Amino acid sequence: MTTTVLVTGATGGIGGHLLTALAGRDVTVRALVRDPDRLAGAGVGVEVVRGDLRDPDAVAAALHGVDAAFLNSPSAPDAATTQIAVADAATTAGVNRLVLLSQFAARADSPVRFLRWHAAVEQHVRDLGISHVVLRPNLFLQGLLAFAPLVAATGRFGAPIGDAAVSAIDVRDIADAAAAVLTGAGPDGAVHDLTGPRAVTHAEIAAALAEATGHPVSFDDLTPEAFAAALDGVLPPWQAAGLVEDYAHYARGEAARVDDAVAVLTGHPARTLEEFARDHAAAFAPAGLSTQTFT
Repeated sequence: MTTTVLVTGATGGIGGHLLTALAGRDVTVRALVRDPDRLAGAGVGVEVVRGDLRDPDAVAAALHGVDAAFLNSPSAPDAATTQIAVADAATTAGVNRLVLLSQFAARADSPVRFLRWHAAVEQHVRDLGISHVVLRPNLFLQGLLAFAPLVAATGRFGAPIGDAAVSAIDVRDIADAAAAVLTGAGPDGAVHDLTGPRAVTHAEIAAALAEATGHPVSFDDLTPEAFAAALDGVLPPWQAAGLVEDYAHYARGEAARVDDAVAVLTGHPARTLEEFARDHAAAFAPAGLSTQTFT
């Protein structure tokens, strides 16, 4: 019997890659999205269902007949509450495996609000007793794309992290790991820390972008106050404050550990910073200029 897999957050950075990663597997893929038009090119075999994660009726309908579900939601102040409600619905629907997207170093007593929120969802899922797997990815390399317009325009970007290293991960590897556990890889109840193959500093990130684009890129170590000021008006206050807390966590050296879970789950090594930089070089290159390697 073919397994039916529900993907939430299917129009996001991870969800889109997850649909691709599941395409070659013997599963029926269902995507719950608010705007089905955004998945017009999702490919043959993807069942697109319109609905919002905050709508209990839409969630219940999307979960009907589902064997495994990937739980991810947009960043929002009520993200933990939303995910807990979806986990409850998955339990009621008899889902055989819930794959929860959490965050590296999630814990209830963390000074970082996002890590506390993820820890609360993890604990709730454990208490439900539903068969589940937790994925805890570290800093997303694709998160650097938020700096791309600034890098393209000025050749610089900044953050309050100093020379601390972070084992940042490519979201394509998160998607590949999620596809593996959604289709049965690994034991129930497992918690997998997902990282890149090595910890990198932001100065090394700048060097990799420079090499990939053929144009100088430098990193500025900002104070937390300067970073917060730069985010003012760009992100909602709650999200900007959380990002400052995230970077304090990175600066303390708490996100440098490297784990082999990507290779174990997927059968391929985690993508490197240099691969990310080459694949996204066009986004960081000055407008109208080609990308080329320094000689």
